[in-house]
Amino acid sequence: MVPSMAEPPDPTDPIADDLAAVVALRALADQLEDSAVERALRAGWQWAQIAEALGVTRQAVHKKHLQRVAAIGLDLRRRHG
Repeated sequence: MVPSMAEPPDPTDPIADDLAAVVALRALADQLEDSAVERALRAGWQWAQIAEALGVTRQAVHKKHLQRVAAIGLDLRRRHG
């Protein structure tokens, strides 16, 4: 039975554990992605290459990660070579 909006969910319900696991996995996936993008940029990968590997657009990966990698001082100038 689905609980109504008026009653709080039962924290001992196994569904609550399943949903908490989903939240934890999303957070872990975000951390893994952040780390992998940073490593790729340090290794000279371009935004388009990272985006292709992640299955998203260059604009999406750039928007999601640019501010964070710039804040840690990663040199994002175009690399020639």
